[in-house]
Amino acid sequence: MKARLAPHAFPKDFRLLRRAQFQRVYEEGQRKSVSLCTIFYKSNGLPQSRLGVTATSRLGNAVTRNRVKRLLREIFRRHRREIPAGWDLVLNPRQAVVKVAFLSLEREILRLFPRTTPPAPKGDTAPAGAPVQ
Repeated sequence: MKARLAPHAFPKDFRLLRRAQFQRVYEEGQRKSVSLCTIFYKSNGLPQSRLGVTATSRLGNAVTRNRVKRLLREIFRRHRREIPAGWDLVLNPRQAVVKVAFLSLEREILRLFPRTTPPAPKGDTAPAGAPVQ
């Protein structure tokens, strides 16, 4: 029996963990940008949204990059119930993120997240030539 999910938990089910997952979002998803960050998002067909964060060396050293990733994951964790389910989200922060206050960062990032649930995946259609009822 699976334990109930704590309201403020951030388990692996809510994260993008593999390179292939990130690549799929980059290649097939949509993109939105603000001055602090770019988000890539794609429907995942799951009952929850998942987050991935990339931080390039342009942001700073490893300590800085890890701090930025922790802040972005924390924003997602705090607001995941407000974010419509069914999205894979990848955040790419820009250098300005390092210098901004947490509340300003939170406000900007929340503007990037999709506001609606993704469209339902198209089901299998009848083969060509099949009678229509």
